[in-house]
Amino acid sequence: MNLKRRLRSIALFQQLGPGLVTGAADDDPSGIATYSQAGAQFGFGLLWTMLLTYPLMSAVQLVSAHIGRVTGCGLAKNMGDLFPRWLVTGLVMLLFAANTINIGADIAAMGNAGQLVVGTNGHLLTIGFALLSLLLQLFIPYRRYASFLKWITLSLLAYVTLVFMVKIDWAAAATGLVVPRIEGRSAVVTVVAIFGTTISPYLFFWQSAQEVEEVAQSDDAAPLVDAPWQARREFRRMRIDTLAGMAISNIVALAIIIGTAATLHAGGHTTIGSAADAAAALKPVAGKFAFLLFALGIIGTGLLAVPVLAGSAAYAIGESRGWKCGLEHKPWEAVGFYGVVGLATLLGIAIDWSSIDPIKALFWSAVINGVVAVPIMAAMMLVARRRRTMGKFTIGPRLYALGWIATVVMAAAVLAMVFVQ
Repeated sequence: MNLKRRLRSIALFQQLGPGLVTGAADDDPSGIATYSQAGAQFGFGLLWTMLLTYPLMSAVQLVSAHIGRVTGCGLAKNMGDLFPRWLVTGLVMLLFAANTINIGADIAAMGNAGQLVVGTNGHLLTIGFALLSLLLQLFIPYRRYASFLKWITLSLLAYVTLVFMVKIDWAAAATGLVVPRIEGRSAVVTVVAIFGTTISPYLFFWQSAQEVEEVAQSDDAAPLVDAPWQARREFRRMRIDTLAGMAISNIVALAIIIGTAATLHAGGHTTIGSAADAAAALKPVAGKFAFLLFALGIIGTGLLAVPVLAGSAAYAIGESRGWKCGLEHKPWEAVGFYGVVGLATLLGIAIDWSSIDPIKALFWSAVINGVVAVPIMAAMMLVARRRRTMGKFTIGPRLYALGWIATVVMAAAVLAMVFVQ
């Protein structure tokens, strides 16, 4: 019986791929900083946002996966077939700017976390982590690289483990989970930040592109418009993969908010500037082991998120320009695509060494992401219901409705961000 359960678990894990990696990349060091601030400043009061965002982010990511798997092309290519080229180019360039800022913040957080653990200069570690990520993308074949990213997602277990190491008022946590509450302007800003870091445009482009990569790397797979007999199996796989990936993303976010609420908020540490700040603040409150778990989790999630950020920008720009794109190609076979990957990573390093305030940079990154997300989500919904693009595999009414609800919620979040600022 145990063997059967084990075999089932292995089979399930093998079905997980683009959705799992996308969901895990959502909990990047910048997201960890946002969730840590929510827990430190408001305790359990904003846990309800995780219940609200789960169906919305799942719907949007499932739409992006469907578009990639059905058409065999990424989001930017499909959007370019429906909208003017100048509009698509403008949106992907804004995506590139937001992703670059995010990369800079993420690798800086990884360097700072590494410095806390081993004492080496944080800037040097930042360069090391960034170059490691870049070299893996440049020289590791896609199949091995995708498997590597999948296993890195296990680093997120560090945050779930943290919850079992500290004393938690579970009654208060349950109340915060089911009773929506926003108290004051700061809470509004934090809620908007949570939405911005949970439903981000780079995740749409990445998951859609990874579905295309999966087709390209398989001997018997084809876009569903050309191989409709594969649809039932593939839609089931995408649904399991995406729902599981987004669930893991939100469970980890919940764990971070609960863990920081039970330790930092309870201990009076209510201001967190970065993920590394949260790790450092945990040490005297929750002990050295909790601190190590939190810090190592930052490094692990950063190694996962940086290639997703750089890669999604490369897919978006490359597809919109008609370049050869894909991690299965050698660098000299897709020069433009890998050029964007390298440029985004190197600019991220430059941001870390510049005088730019990382907190302000992250704020403006969230603003750009929020503004860009709304038209991209609207465009996705139009593409996903376009019979000329999707053939008979246009998305169903329930997913269509959820996708538009997510779009409206994101638009409201952007307006709230403008209003409170």
